[in-house]
Amino acid sequence: MSIALAPLRTDSHEDLVLDFVAYLELERGLSRNTLEAYRSDLLQYGAWLDAAGKDALTVEHGDLAAFVATLAAGGDGRPPAASTTIQRKVACLRSFYRHLRREEILDRDPTAELKGPPRGKRLPKVLSRDEVALLLSQPRGGSPAALRDRALLELMYACGLRASEAVGIRLDELDLDEGVLRANGKGSKERLVPVGSKAVAALIAYLTIGRPELVGIREETHVFVNQRGQGLTRQGLYKIVQRHARSAGLADKMSPHTLRHTFATHLLAGGCDLRSLQEMLGHADIATTQIYTHLSADRLRDVYFAAHPRASAERPD
Repeated sequence: MSIALAPLRTDSHEDLVLDFVAYLELERGLSRNTLEAYRSDLLQYGAWLDAAGKDALTVEHGDLAAFVATLAAGGDGRPPAASTTIQRKVACLRSFYRHLRREEILDRDPTAELKGPPRGKRLPKVLSRDEVALLLSQPRGGSPAALRDRALLELMYACGLRASEAVGIRLDELDLDEGVLRANGKGSKERLVPVGSKAVAALIAYLTIGRPELVGIREETHVFVNQRGQGLTRQGLYKIVQRHARSAGLADKMSPHTLRHTFATHLLAGGCDLRSLQEMLGHADIATTQIYTHLSADRLRDVYFAAHPRASAERPD
């Protein structure tokens, strides 16, 4: 049974994808990275459709289920996709077909009953206070790069910033007198985040001594710059974090996002309420923030069973 309205659209799959991505950018204001992820997932889906002799406008539920099954099975030199990856691709397909219905290209949604693998409970990795102190002590000396790296790490931990937010900060978004940062998060949503005194001190040292040497005579508005005085990229930030994580012996425990998880967990452990944490993290839904309550509870449980003299032998599985 066909799911397309008459007359059948003749747009190519790539045309449909580009139209959908344009809608996401113009109507929903999604970030460039998110748009590229949607585009990549849908082009992979299009390649599967071509190989299977199918068309995006005439597929049935069983066809989509077969696509999901191929993701889970792997093949052609690709390993089986992780359950989180499959869930993301299923969500992408649902959004794509909702758009096709909204545009009256289709008259029903073949993804209505499509399910991905069950999402397992996976808590993010978090550093201890001692590990954070060790990491933040790695950028040593007074070179421009060391001052930059120290300010960058301090700020990411102080404010719980995403990598894209950290590299995107501009000079006019920092108010060090008030100790406040204006961060631009997902969907171009802006939020104010307090900046702690140690991060402020590191930023002042970088902005007054290190950054002018890196920028030279260039007109650059980004706070964090590379050795050529240009705005730091996410890839550049990742290399900086990994370099200092290796020096601290923490490379296997962290990524740039680990500092965000650590920020949230340490605030909750210190008594921060969930609603305030949601605001500082820029979460649209408080349910996203609630994972940190589970994480904090698990860490407290670990500490209890490790420390209580009559608990360690009785710990349940």
